[in-house]
Amino acid sequence: MKKLILAAVSAIVLSGTAHADTIKIGVIGPFSGPFALQGKNFKAGIDAYLAMHGNRVGDDTIEIVYRDVPAPDPAQSKALAQELIVKEKVQYLSGFYFTPDAMAVTPLLKQGNVPMVIMNAATSAIVTKSPYVVRTSFTTWQTSTPIAEVAFDAGAKGIMTVVSDYGPGVDAENAFKAAFEKAGGKIVESIRIPLATNDFSPIMQRIKDSGAEGVFAFLPSGPTTLGFVKSYNENGLKDAGIKFFAPGDLTQEPDLPALGDAALGIQTTFHYAVSHDSPENKAFVEATAKAIGSEAEISFPAVGAFDGMYVISKMIEATGGEQDAERAVDAVKGLSWTSPRGPVSIDPETRHITQNIYLREVARDDDGSYFNREVRTFEKQGDPGLAAAQ
Repeated sequence: MKKLILAAVSAIVLSGTAHADTIKIGVIGPFSGPFALQGKNFKAGIDAYLAMHGNRVGDDTIEIVYRDVPAPDPAQSKALAQELIVKEKVQYLSGFYFTPDAMAVTPLLKQGNVPMVIMNAATSAIVTKSPYVVRTSFTTWQTSTPIAEVAFDAGAKGIMTVVSDYGPGVDAENAFKAAFEKAGGKIVESIRIPLATNDFSPIMQRIKDSGAEGVFAFLPSGPTTLGFVKSYNENGLKDAGIKFFAPGDLTQEPDLPALGDAALGIQTTFHYAVSHDSPENKAFVEATAKAIGSEAEISFPAVGAFDGMYVISKMIEATGGEQDAERAVDAVKGLSWTSPRGPVSIDPETRHITQNIYLREVARDDDGSYFNREVRTFEKQGDPGLAAAQ
């Protein structure tokens, strides 16, 4: 069956390259179900890019073809990618909110002569699975390493880690542990929980019973992160003085109104905050808010999608619209630009994004709205996860 699938994919590449006046870009993401907000942000970021830069690159017109994977489902993701390559004849694949979905598609890229631009999925190893993968999002190693330094400096010398039991969660746990222990801290206990977990009260009790001075947590943004942070407050951990540390997935802006004052002061490290103060971000937020319907719904997948479209446009430009995955990817190795998040570049060796990581603190504005305020910058961060794997 695997041979038949790969044969079907490779059959569309008859002479090494192909050209069409319309360049189709396939986007796979959660456009329905519990994580629909993240898929909505993919689309808003793409729409914002097209609104600001147009839908043409040279003589070619860009067409976006969306496919929905509501929850992590590697088999469905692979089947939809195959459909996009064979039937829709897309020249680029992008999106991918969940790591397992992205991993499942990487075997199709070479045979299909199609690059993959990762707009969210955050496991370091994805870029090692195919030379045709480029990342414009972040990794959990990249966002979880700096918060360990913050935690140690805050006086929390004993930490309990709680992460979702899948690729990014394991990466986040390993990243925090490596950096925290290097600083001189101690991991009191580590817990990995199923992705479907929605009752966090027993975990909060374990944290209190552990004697830890703080908790480090990673869960995929959406209902799970909202539930975890609410449980942290409702079970008295904040009142007990147990400090909370996490990458920014846990305080995405659309969740802040529901968390309310309980979130005030929570510190996270992340690659983007909607409040980032730059002309590029102001223009991005304005265009994205128009696309999604409200600034309050903007979350980090939008900036990964916006920058992903920029990278794909450079690929199309470099290949003159021809279908040539190797040449397209080679063209963006070392590419640098000013993103809404700040200065970024594509590492020529790893094809991972180098970017600033910001320490943010949840604050309340004069109008009563909540936001992530940037208070410190960790400049030009690569991916420690790839370095650790070598």
